Amino acid sequence: MGLFRMVAALALVFFATCAYSASKTVLVLGDSLSAEYGIARGAGWVTLLEQRLKVEKIDASIINASISGETTSGGKARLPALLGQHRPSVVVIELGGNDGLRGLPLAATEGNLRTMIEESQKAKAKVLLVGMQIPPNYGHEYADKFFGLYQKLSKETKVPLVPFLLEGVASKPQLFQADRIHPVAEAHPIMLNNIWPHLKSLLAR
Repeated sequence: MGLFRMVAALALVFFATCAYSASKTVLVLGDSLSAEYGIARGAGWVTLLEQRLKVEKIDASIINASISGETTSGGKARLPALLGQHRPSVVVIELGGNDGLRGLPLAATEGNLRTMIEESQKAKAKVLLVGMQIPPNYGHEYADKFFGLYQKLSKETKVPLVPFLLEGVASKPQLFQADRIHPVAEAHPIMLNNIWPHLKSLLAR
């Protein structure tokens, strides 16, 4: 191997191993699905994410700013202070489910999410948008448009999207608490696996 090729190969190895070397802060802005509602502390996907980061030897800290019952309106109101305080490298936006369950206007939900994405980007943070679905008993048209607004926002704002946080969970009643809305602890590793590939990619950039 020529000297140039050897140096290039070593450089590739160096950058691959150091891709995660700079310490990062991940801000999770979510609702009860991220706030460990109804399960033991430490069993939710956000805590499992912290453990995954250690296993993967990725130097990143997690700020979980999730609140049970949070709406996109509430998240939008809280975000500026969180951005100023924590200066995150990545913002995970897991909101909208409560808007849908309350039948709030889709335009308002979309507008709030768009504002949160744009404010995070202005603060030099990368954004991961987490999509949700609502039951069809809210009306197929409303449910379809609700699900579609995440894809629309992802495309228009050029941010990665987790299509559906509860993929692999929603179809299994045994993975839900008695309210049939909130997942049990056993579902949270599945939720993390839905998020992880997208988040890992952002942390490596």
